[in-house]
Amino acid sequence: MKKMINKAGKIEQIAKRVEKRSADLFAEIDATARINTEKVLRAMRCLKVSDNDFRTTTGYGYGDQGRDKLEKLFAGVMGGEAALVRGQIASGTHALACSLFGLLRPGDHLLSITGKPYNTLHPVIGLDGSSGTGSLRDWGIEYSEVGLLRDGVNIAAVTGAIRNNTKVVLIQRSRGYRFDRPSLSLAAVDRAISAVRALKADCWCLVDNCYCEFVEDGEPPAVGADVCAGSLIKNPGGGLAPCGGYIVGRYELVEKIAGRLVAPGIGRGVGCTSLDNRLLFQGLFIASHVTAQALKSAILAAGLMEELGFAVSPAPQERRTDIVQAIRFGTADKMIGFCQAIQSWSPVDSFLTIEPAFLPGYGVPVVMAAGTFVQGASIELSADGPVEPPYVAYLQGALIYEHARLALIAAAAAVAP
Repeated sequence: MKKMINKAGKIEQIAKRVEKRSADLFAEIDATARINTEKVLRAMRCLKVSDNDFRTTTGYGYGDQGRDKLEKLFAGVMGGEAALVRGQIASGTHALACSLFGLLRPGDHLLSITGKPYNTLHPVIGLDGSSGTGSLRDWGIEYSEVGLLRDGVNIAAVTGAIRNNTKVVLIQRSRGYRFDRPSLSLAAVDRAISAVRALKADCWCLVDNCYCEFVEDGEPPAVGADVCAGSLIKNPGGGLAPCGGYIVGRYELVEKIAGRLVAPGIGRGVGCTSLDNRLLFQGLFIASHVTAQALKSAILAAGLMEELGFAVSPAPQERRTDIVQAIRFGTADKMIGFCQAIQSWSPVDSFLTIEPAFLPGYGVPVVMAAGTFVQGASIELSADGPVEPPYVAYLQGALIYEHARLALIAAAAAVAP
């Protein structure tokens, strides 16, 4: 116990040094949060959001004023023409799957220009080798991918990969479960979309925006993305949204996707709001501030773990375009120990000892620290990763920086040499 107390004291001093070095970065993050908060507030004022919009509805949800206004709000904030924002969307993967199945038809080609997509999309596309599950591959949709360069999209390789039947180009902004994969800035997304447009003007650019919302002062539809999608229990839900996902983009494409989410010919016109709609409005209102808390926490984690000798990505002083911090531990014991410490310093289920397990959509055991108020909410402080070499944990989220600081000092002490 005395040894742990001494170790925690030393790590406290490291934390203070990291914070001092990061003062300018923290100030930039706060400035971006102010810009994004003003954008959301202006949109809410323009749409005259009222407490009448917070009521729940039943059945088909015909004339659901709150649902319709929330979707106009998301479209306006993100620079799109229309949006689907629904509690019925189960996850970011579900939002992306609806988008892919809504936009692609048999014989079409899907091209990922940011390498292999996030793990849970593999069965959706058919990359896991299974058949008969209803994947894109089962429906006769072709797939290929172009790997990323260290500094962004490989435009030269994209030029040779686009085919006559390429209908959708998929761009994943966040790193996913990849230590060496950079997340993409909005400027990089803009350049990639411009290059695709120059090559083939009639294909659609779909952006996986998970973990990236409000990190910068704009969103993909504002730089030409036809559609972007993500989860409400990540950045845009502000830690208040209890479930759901969003899809924002061009009107006619959102209509196509709504036909997949609900049914052709019915689309966006139905879908009752059976949850507390206020949480979705209020979550979006505070999302910029909460995202800033998560970014500062990631910088602290990077600085702490780097000084303790662990490889981190991004580096502490790198500009960030998502909220994910990758930490390479080298051994399963240290990776699991770090995640267990994060869990033990969580506000919910702190008494549980987490162990690796197989989870839906993942091919290897995953360890997941998620002592969160909303199950699986990665805008709340969490850490997880596949338990396989080189044993990398991916830290994300934090509703408040003060909590992250306490948990990170304890987790660092648990694995420090």
